[in-house]
Amino acid sequence: MADPHLTEHTTGREELLKGNFLHVVRETVRLPDGASATREFVLHPGAVAVVPLLDDGRIVLERQYRHPTRQVHIEIPAGKLDAGEEPLACGQRELLEETGYVAREWAYAFTMYPTVAYSDEAIHIWFARGLEHRGARLDAGEFLDVFTASPEEFLGWCREGKVRDSKTLAAAVWIQNVVAGAWKLDWQAPPVQP
Repeated sequence: MADPHLTEHTTGREELLKGNFLHVVRETVRLPDGASATREFVLHPGAVAVVPLLDDGRIVLERQYRHPTRQVHIEIPAGKLDAGEEPLACGQRELLEETGYVAREWAYAFTMYPTVAYSDEAIHIWFARGLEHRGARLDAGEFLDVFTASPEEFLGWCREGKVRDSKTLAAAVWIQNVVAGAWKLDWQAPPVQP
């Protein structure tokens, strides 16, 4: 869809911060009315999050401390894309590393942009089922609790405000509709994971 009456065009870029993880830039843009403005935002390589479903219908979740909020959050497993990595491969890697599970079948659900006002980060959400536990392989410095919940428990925590993570809340809409049978997923068996 062409939206020339809304689109901004970049006329310049300045690097503000280039850290190990964050890359912040300031761009000068030409607005649709011809005026000029600046936009500061974070460049992000993207991420993948996974909704792991056990055969009995429970969801595999994590509790993890997130320093910027100074809180422990309930989340679905997720991680940053490595350079050149495909989203499905990232999801498989993160599911095994963080939860210890591999999945027999995968289904792409949606892509979300959690903070469109100040980051280009895209999170690709996948569902996984046919889980087999092989043991977690956490990264150095990574600490989390893995646990399971029924869809009803999980959705109740979302309603009560116990789940505050945006990717997990967005996935809740899909979980609710998939479990109810209202939304169908295209399940596929990817190549066998080591």
